[in-house]
Amino acid sequence: MKKDNIIQIKSYDFAVRIVKVYKYLSEEKKEFVLSKQLLRSGTSIGANIEEAIGGQSRKDFYAKLTIAYKEARETHYWIRLLRDTDYLMNDEVNSLLEDVNELLKIIGSIQKTIRNS
Repeated sequence: MKKDNIIQIKSYDFAVRIVKVYKYLSEEKKEFVLSKQLLRSGTSIGANIEEAIGGQSRKDFYAKLTIAYKEARETHYWIRLLRDTDYLMNDEVNSLLEDVNELLKIIGSIQKTIRNS
């Protein structure tokens, strides 16, 4: 992994956090449905970033980046839902929401740059 690719690093680190939250939810809270949704969308962000980086064209890069953005939006939803159904506490959620919001801003900024160039 390149040291200077901030979105690649942040999306990977976020995926690691999501896997740990999933393990907590399934092992400690015995919650399997919502946590699986969170796992799928939260780890998909980084996977789509990786695919974008390896894209065959600018159009391919943008398409994968758009999927990553949508997955980040979905992840934001699942985190809020898990908070509002008392599976996750505010301290845990606030940090996760900050991270996913940062990913959304970075991805959105990259998309805007591509659209405007």
